[in-house]
Amino acid sequence: MAIKSVCVFCGASSGDNSAYLEDATRLGIEFAKNGINLVYGGGGAGIMGQIADTVFENGGEVIGIIPDYLRSRELGHEKISRLEVVKNMHERKKRMFDLADGIVVLPGGVGTLEEALEVITWKQLGMHNKPVAILNTLGYWTKLDELIVSTIKHKFAAPPTGDLYEMVDRPNEIIETLELSQQNPVDTDLARL
Repeated sequence: MAIKSVCVFCGASSGDNSAYLEDATRLGIEFAKNGINLVYGGGGAGIMGQIADTVFENGGEVIGIIPDYLRSRELGHEKISRLEVVKNMHERKKRMFDLADGIVVLPGGVGTLEEALEVITWKQLGMHNKPVAILNTLGYWTKLDELIVSTIKHKFAAPPTGDLYEMVDRPNEIIETLELSQQNPVDTDLARL
């Protein structure tokens, strides 16, 4: 089955380096060029807004999911294909996840970190086997990768836990990484202690 829609978790801020926005733009172009729908947090600012604008401006479909109480705070994006307003963050994450064939994590804050760890945990528990790719722009997520490796080293996680996601350095590698991961799914039973 081909990847047709991707859930992207990312920051509502732009960060301290233009490379974060540049990689979001490159990834958005890749999605639009390959007919992949973007499912994201529905905001119009920061990396969120950048990838949404790029996909939409290049003819792709963009579905934003935003909790009602964040709609004004994160500047709910009105110039996308569809903006769904949900009750809370839990409903937002579940809806984003349900609409996607794969998950991509771009740089972001603690909310993005929490979202990334939750979908990895869901995969570890066998709740899904969707591919998860982390775009490691400028080494932004290297410490996360090291932390997960540390949980394995100290026997708080099984060795296959490191196979539940892929670290990717360049946006143009994301689609191929997702497709390869989808074709070669992880045996989630081995990732559980």
